[in-house]
Amino acid sequence: MSKKVLVLGEAREGALRNVSFEAIAAAKTVAGDGEIVAVLLGDGVASLAEELIHYGADRVVTVEHPHLKHYTSDGYSQGFMSVYEQEKPEAIVFGHTALGKDLSPKIASKLSTGLISDVTSIEGEGDGALFIRPIYSGKAFEKVKNKDGLLFFTVRPNNITALEKDGSRTGNVTSLSVEITNLRTIIKEVVRKSTEGVDLSEAKVVIAGGRGVKSAEGFKPLQELANLLGGAVGASRGACDADYCDYSLQIGQTGKVVTPDLYIAAGISGAIQHMAGMSNSKIIVAINKDPEANIFKVADYGIVGDLFEVIPMMIEEIKQLHVHA
Repeated sequence: MSKKVLVLGEAREGALRNVSFEAIAAAKTVAGDGEIVAVLLGDGVASLAEELIHYGADRVVTVEHPHLKHYTSDGYSQGFMSVYEQEKPEAIVFGHTALGKDLSPKIASKLSTGLISDVTSIEGEGDGALFIRPIYSGKAFEKVKNKDGLLFFTVRPNNITALEKDGSRTGNVTSLSVEITNLRTIIKEVVRKSTEGVDLSEAKVVIAGGRGVKSAEGFKPLQELANLLGGAVGASRGACDADYCDYSLQIGQTGKVVTPDLYIAAGISGAIQHMAGMSNSKIIVAINKDPEANIFKVADYGIVGDLFEVIPMMIEEIKQLHVHA
């Protein structure tokens, strides 16, 4: 059966997030011969529409309004619901990002429908698709099937491969005028602690530090290694609680969930709460002085040693590789 699928595109600082393209790829698996309609909400986002088409969307609907410049659940839900009423899709896909996790339950409630959240892979296609998602902090996985009604799911970033970009694809881009009213919250300014570097939740390489890093100064070699590998720096809750770094870097059950191709855990013991946020990484390398540290149970490669000796050695080796490349 063919389905029309609405996909929410996410933009940050004038660029589309990779999860937008991954959501389109996920939508393709359930659409059959149906249509993928991407939705862009914001202020000044119309210029990004063509890129969504290049990654597989058939059409794009933009909703622009000054009140959509910054995300609020009230504003975005009004904008998205207006597109929904116009398009009447059979399925909806969001990214399982901070925005998606906040907005999707609100939309599902408005539509009186179920929500399959945090999908990491999809088995099968069309009506027979099974959605795999982690439960119990990633210790088990369940397979969910949508038996009836509107299909609504969110996809975890960095898990579903985006389609190849095709610059020759064309599609219709339309704008929808929506009045955004009765907002309970209006964001006038966003103050960022850091605007540089790779987005932690979408990074292909993550270098994470724990209490073993010992200080804020101890995170500098980790940042250098991350820069060399084109990755991002993360942290355990212990390191954040000790004031070694900002809580925006926290990975774990009460922080961000990451699934990079390479995860290097430096000075992290491996508490279950931390492993809930990184255990699905493709390759895990653990560096710890304690050979009995819990992190070694999930690591693909373990290095028993002092991170202040091991990390500089890694940096030097990678620099040598760059020189000879």
